[in-house]
Amino acid sequence: MSRVRQRVTLTADLVILTIRDRQLCVLVVERGNEPFAGRLALPGGFLRGDESLDETAARELSEETGLDAASLHLQQVGVYSAPDRDPRTPRVVTCAYLAIAPNLPLPEAGSDARSAQWLPVVEAQRVGLAFDHDEILRDAVELARDELQFRTLARAFCGAEFTVGDLREVYEVVWGVALDKPNFHRKVTDADGFIEPTGGKRPTPGGRPAALYRSGSATVLTPPMMRPRSART
Repeated sequence: MSRVRQRVTLTADLVILTIRDRQLCVLVVERGNEPFAGRLALPGGFLRGDESLDETAARELSEETGLDAASLHLQQVGVYSAPDRDPRTPRVVTCAYLAIAPNLPLPEAGSDARSAQWLPVVEAQRVGLAFDHDEILRDAVELARDELQFRTLARAFCGAEFTVGDLREVYEVVWGVALDKPNFHRKVTDADGFIEPTGGKRPTPGGRPAALYRSGSATVLTPPMMRPRSART
């Protein structure tokens, strides 16, 4: 029985998350070309020359945000290869990446996009994205939520210096749940190598200055910060 070899092209798609105005936001672009011209989509691009997929993701990240991938969190979400996920030929298989950074700049549209914008994740899910990007976005957000439990991912949403309140906001926004302030403070300060004090303080309106922290050396949370059951919906 003869087998027909099928040509496949590879892309890297990016789920770039940041927190803006206490909302979890994702970078989306309005496609300028077919397929799905005029629809919102995740940024991404085709593998070029002798690039690895990680290098493609890093290049696309730089083109869309102006950031160096080495300066922020970037990890693979998964590979998406459904035969009908992209109507172009040859067949397109993508590797999706999750990228996280604080205070991301206003985006610039890439070469095949009309515009780029930060959109709250809930709004992006409501309007629906091109290709299978709804599935990719859902998987990436769920990955971020899970990673907050066991790894020090929350620090990636913060700047070089931050307060415990800043860190708590990350968990509350990403998980979509309010957390007890004293209990949270105890957990993060007791976690080995999660954060370390800088010795500085930040003024707060009408209250005592808040202590400033920076990232510690740990990459795994010990003990873990378990996600409340009320947030697992």
